[in-house]
Amino acid sequence: MNIDVSKFKECRVLVIGDLMIDEYLWGDVDRISPEAPVQVVEVKKEESTLGGSGNVVNNLAALGAKVFASGVIGTGKNGNMLLKRLGYLRVDAGGVIREHGRLTTRKTRIIAAHQHVLRIDRETRKEISGETLDKIMRFTEKVIPETDVVIVSDYGKGLITKTLMARVVKAAKKHGKIIIADPKGLDYSKYTGVTLITPNRKEAALAAGVEITNNSSLMEAGAKIINSAGIERLLVTCGKDGMVLFERDKKPYKIRAEARQVFDVSGAGDTVIAVLGLCLAAGASFRTAASVANIAAGIVVGKVGTATVSEKELTAALMPRSTPLSVNLRKKVRN
Repeated sequence: MNIDVSKFKECRVLVIGDLMIDEYLWGDVDRISPEAPVQVVEVKKEESTLGGSGNVVNNLAALGAKVFASGVIGTGKNGNMLLKRLGYLRVDAGGVIREHGRLTTRKTRIIAAHQHVLRIDRETRKEISGETLDKIMRFTEKVIPETDVVIVSDYGKGLITKTLMARVVKAAKKHGKIIIADPKGLDYSKYTGVTLITPNRKEAALAAGVEITNNSSLMEAGAKIINSAGIERLLVTCGKDGMVLFERDKKPYKIRAEARQVFDVSGAGDTVIAVLGLCLAAGASFRTAASVANIAAGIVVGKVGTATVSEKELTAALMPRSTPLSVNLRKKVRN
């Protein structure tokens, strides 16, 4: 594909979304609890990383981009940890607002014998205050002129409201910026005016009110969302079946996924929207950007946990494959 991954280092991206901590507890199971019929996990290792929109930020930073982060966190130790990790990535976190009385979202995943056995969520879905909204928008309006693309990562934790989206879209359009959103919920009219949204197949089916069981129903759902939500483009991610890019007045563009061993799909959507945004910021077409994002997602699902893709991995995956030796031999015989 005609994309130079090294150009990602020149890109500047604003990420607005639900920041969280992803915690992993790794252990072994060799007995059942005498207190209840449940497995006992003997924890061997603990690990924490950025989750939610923080994972989008992490993916962008891993590919060398300059990132501006905006969101809301609490005032406790999890909020402190999150800000510290953003600092390690050299992210401009001037738009991360600490709201009193609010929890910083933390998702704890327990993994035993390479199996995800339990997830524990600590969070609030309460809408942000008017004061927090105004602070986020002041930061957004300040940095949008110097960014190449705006990414909205909505995990339904109370940050991405209709009011915030309308103001972000207005600011982005004022400066001619592309805005991409990873949506949440059933009402996609919240994202009216966005350049592109990236739901997975299940999310698209629920939002469209169409049971997606085959190609025909997928096409129906895509067309319905485009027409009802007031958006320009829609990229539906379909797991092992790849992706489909819908654009107004154009034939849907299907992108086939390569067969890979899948260990963990958590965070794959974050990788998709991050790489998609970087490709567009670097000047790629929407079709090329979607194709590269599809390849990047294929890399991260082969890793356990919330993972990122490196410049080296993505560059290698984009290199054209050489012709198999057997084909060359047959050509020589024919000659």
